[in-house]
Amino acid sequence: MKASQFLISTLKEAPADAEVVSHQLMTRAGMIKKLGAGIYSYMPMGLRVIHKVEAIVREEMNRAGSVELTMPVIQPAEFWQETGRFDKMGAELLRIKDRHDRDFVVQPTSEEVVTDIARQDFRSYKQLPKNLYQIQTKFRDERRPRFGLMRGREFIMKDAYSFDRDESAAKLSYQVMAAAYRRIFDRFGLRYRAVAADSGAIGGDLSEEFQVIAATGEDAIVYCPASDYAANMEKAEALAPAGPRPAAANAMTKTPTPGKATCADVATLLGVPLATTVKSLVLATDELNEEGEVVKSQVWLLLLRGDHDMNEVKVAKVPGLHAGFRFATSAEIDAHFGCKPGYLGPIGLKKPVNLVVDREVAVLADWICGANEPDFHMTGVNWGRDLPEPMLVADLRNVVEGDASPDGKGVLAIERGIEVGHVFYLGTKYSKAMNATFLGEDGKPAHFEMGCYGIGITRLPAAAIEQNHDERGIIWPDALAPFTVVVCPIGMDRSPEVKAAAEQLYGELLATGVDVILDDRGERPGAMFADWELIGVPHRVTIGDRGLKAGQVEYQHRRDAAATQVAVGEVVALLKGKLAA
Repeated sequence: MKASQFLISTLKEAPADAEVVSHQLMTRAGMIKKLGAGIYSYMPMGLRVIHKVEAIVREEMNRAGSVELTMPVIQPAEFWQETGRFDKMGAELLRIKDRHDRDFVVQPTSEEVVTDIARQDFRSYKQLPKNLYQIQTKFRDERRPRFGLMRGREFIMKDAYSFDRDESAAKLSYQVMAAAYRRIFDRFGLRYRAVAADSGAIGGDLSEEFQVIAATGEDAIVYCPASDYAANMEKAEALAPAGPRPAAANAMTKTPTPGKATCADVATLLGVPLATTVKSLVLATDELNEEGEVVKSQVWLLLLRGDHDMNEVKVAKVPGLHAGFRFATSAEIDAHFGCKPGYLGPIGLKKPVNLVVDREVAVLADWICGANEPDFHMTGVNWGRDLPEPMLVADLRNVVEGDASPDGKGVLAIERGIEVGHVFYLGTKYSKAMNATFLGEDGKPAHFEMGCYGIGITRLPAAAIEQNHDERGIIWPDALAPFTVVVCPIGMDRSPEVKAAAEQLYGELLATGVDVILDDRGERPGAMFADWELIGVPHRVTIGDRGLKAGQVEYQHRRDAAATQVAVGEVVALLKGKLAA
């Protein structure tokens, strides 16, 4: 490709609404153009990157035995009504009507449609296992689309779905996909981690996220440097402390804490570690009748150490809270505690509550909590003496750096990541809802055991940029770059020798299969170099009159601080060696 034939539309400044680096640089590099909130045109430079992502994904999915198809972007609502997701998904699911007033959705994912295909075409266990995938446009009506392609409304995703005869076979299919994903992300050339994850609203059991490591990532990744353990924050287990609870050393005392409504303020006032304080979080659950009216509510008190944060995913797994919870209202808190938040605690309640205690709090001695009276806290509180032993103890908190690793092989560390892939074992969640069955070996109908596997095709380039950039622009890995090599002739329009050398090098690289672009626009060197550094092409060869007279050209990798002189006759071999490495 020659630059004069291509569309290069770089900008000196990013638009004001570009909040993160990837959004800024993709816009400045002419890779995307905003059409509406969360909706972008993929410009030629950006589309080349997307196509490279797709090619790697497609090759490895095919290699893993998955079969490609394409399912409609617009899908009849009846399939989503079968699973209940037409109502459950809320406003993220874009619902539309056709001219006949029939309901449709714009697909955010395709579990329903692919399950319908399976129940029509896979009739016998002899046809299993099967894995189908597509690379297709999706739409999720995000409340607040932001960060460019990181959280847009329209995007491209690779979604795959496996169908098996039983759980053990389904888990084998899951492992095949998990291995394929590792090959895919290895080929991208990015630093990533595969982490154990909670399946979330999509349902399922076994689950892993593939996270690209980036300081700007929205997700916290928990891992053990001394082992292979890795999980996202929602999934990472906080182990119960080793050893017995210390014996009580102090009497329980009602202690004045005027104006100190937070654990941190109380700890500072009393000159004690924050870890000796206990925070009270008040939740409520509602029982509804068939009309959706609240007929009964229960109040729950969660106790966590003052230096720990509640993990809502873990709390949602507590018996009694798994069906859904909310934070209690002021009226509910007053009815049970007789006090405003900031001074709440489990001692001296007006009405009983359901008590859930974090593992760390269950082994504390001489701890501090609210006294259910403004400006007072209870100090020296102990289980068994001042309160009954806790009946319901659970892991309720986010882990912190330095916690023991659940695999027993060290302590935990935390870094930031961007989720770009997710694999789930779904079981029969969708096949049962849609009565999708096959005839088993015993001649009886059985529901498919399913898995689903997604990669954010258009999110991946943005994540790559968040990980790989500097003050000059993007730094692409070879596998993802829009062009792998750029040839930059200086004064090509004025020097026949430079033009001939540039054309010859360009032709030789094309002949050997190198993805090369020749910048024949006649730009000044500074402007030309600035464009390609912004765009992020990893390998640059500069050809000028002075160098040619000495039989040399300049080679510079995008990460190099300075160029290297290379003999004209050796530059092709040099580039081929670097690309092979």
